[in-house]
Amino acid sequence: MHTLPATLLETLVHATARAIGCPENEAGEMARHLVGANLAGHDSHGVGMLPDYVRLADVGLLVPGHEPETVLDMPALKILDAGRGVGQWMAKRAMDIAVDGAREAGCCTLALRNSSHVGRIGHYAEQCAREGMVSIHFVNVADHAPLQAPFGCSDPRLGTNPFAVGLPGEDGPALVLDMATSAIAFGKARVARNKGVPVPAGALLDADGHPTTDPTVYVDTRKGALRSFGEHKGSGLAIVCEMLGGGLSGGLTIHPDHERRDGIVNSMLSIVIDAARLGGNRPFAQEVEAIKDYIRQSRIAPGFDEILMPGEPEARSRAKRGRDGIPIDARSLDDILAAARQAGTDAAVIAEVEAARS
Repeated sequence: MHTLPATLLETLVHATARAIGCPENEAGEMARHLVGANLAGHDSHGVGMLPDYVRLADVGLLVPGHEPETVLDMPALKILDAGRGVGQWMAKRAMDIAVDGAREAGCCTLALRNSSHVGRIGHYAEQCAREGMVSIHFVNVADHAPLQAPFGCSDPRLGTNPFAVGLPGEDGPALVLDMATSAIAFGKARVARNKGVPVPAGALLDADGHPTTDPTVYVDTRKGALRSFGEHKGSGLAIVCEMLGGGLSGGLTIHPDHERRDGIVNSMLSIVIDAARLGGNRPFAQEVEAIKDYIRQSRIAPGFDEILMPGEPEARSRAKRGRDGIPIDARSLDDILAAARQAGTDAAVIAEVEAARS
């Protein structure tokens, strides 16, 4: 295991993004987002995604420098088609537009469709919360074979289809619920494979539909499936994310009638609400803090040390990893550096990372 400073990893991602053709704005956003995911403790959506991005750009399934097409522009209802553009930049711009729309109309629903991988969805809930907005995000994942077996299925039929909600508060981090609807994200299975550790029981099925904790065969061959979290509840939410994120937006869905080019295409339906326009006698942010405090006043259950709110683990991880560095296993770092070399990243940047790992 290696531990590298966030600033160095951000430099590496930025240089690699520039090498594959991203303009400065896209490269900067990709670097901040991926390293930000690592800082938040979500290594599945961090710099370990870089090899996929290099591969996708090389075969034309990620399009640097692409401008999104405005398909619909009403005060409270908008559609952007990203055309496989850089996902972090596309989604950031989409949320900027949705926040402006919510300020004007009180609420804005924006469908971003056909984007390359947008990354950690909680990032966009946090972006909206910083602007005083409540946001709800339904996302699907298409353009490749299904990954998730819905409740009662032995075969995969859906992507990992994440869902997120962000609530602005007054003190500390925003309350952000951000989760894949599969028991774990595919990237977490990849990280487990690279570390040589099992995945949690109940997260994975083997090629015959039997439960397994070994991620190796699944990650290397895609034979098997991720299971939905929470049995029928997570499965139902995954289906809703497919219908709203992909279907309602007019983007790709996982249905085999749509193309599958072994890319990563996200479509995201976001509902952004100006919290100041709603609520009762007590402002919404105060109500959020009051409920958080009320929950924390409960007796702590056996086996737990404390009561945490959604978003607090990420805030703690940012503080720790920002201070101590970001841990990356040797196999993941080897893959990242190989991708950087393939992309033609500045050799001096690669050498600096190599020196820091030793």
